[in-house]
Amino acid sequence: MKPPFIVATLSGLAFVGASSLYVEREVSAAKHRLAHPEAVPEEAKAAVADHADAEYCTPQFKEVLARVVQACGLGGQDARRGCEPVDVRSFAAISDDDFNALFDPLVKRGAIVLFDDNSDKLDDPAKKLISERWDERKGARYFFIVARASKRGAANYNEQLSQRRANSVFFHLEETSADKELDKKVGMLWLGSQYAQLKQDYCGTWTHSRPGKKCNDEAINRSAFVSWVDCRL
Repeated sequence: MKPPFIVATLSGLAFVGASSLYVEREVSAAKHRLAHPEAVPEEAKAAVADHADAEYCTPQFKEVLARVVQACGLGGQDARRGCEPVDVRSFAAISDDDFNALFDPLVKRGAIVLFDDNSDKLDDPAKKLISERWDERKGARYFFIVARASKRGAANYNEQLSQRRANSVFFHLEETSADKELDKKVGMLWLGSQYAQLKQDYCGTWTHSRPGKKCNDEAINRSAFVSWVDCRL
């Protein structure tokens, strides 16, 4: 056997042996991490969390989000579409103020769709704003439509109007979006008067569909909020 051939053979065997040892160590380490998750360095956990979630994805926010996803037909396998006020009460299990506070961090990724009194019809600016927000999702997983009901007038009528307004936004997305997994991404909530009357002046902080026109607390409580939510569950 020629010396160069012997050297090449020994080198190949050494490479295979080293590779086998490396793979064995990696598999062993992976098994150890699975069996002992607490052994993962905190900095590694933090890096993964920072990459996966936006800053507003607090444990409380994600807890409510998970309940919304499970209860409001976002899995794509449930025939129902959306959550009505009684469902929100049952799965949210938080105070009105805390529930409304969940909207605050979404100001830069959401918008307010305004309607005329007693109407669920989308005007052209509303359609344009909805489409813009849909196109700006930037990889976020969920898109929420949260329609609100005014305290003025009969509660049942306002609740039904709130549902029709949420449907109007969803139907617009159905007509304009080519996304085949719309049912798995869009969640709807239509709120009763018990969730109306936001205390903060959202007209002054959120983008809304009628800039330059009157927008006050009454207007935003007969509106529909739309927003992408980036949190990972």
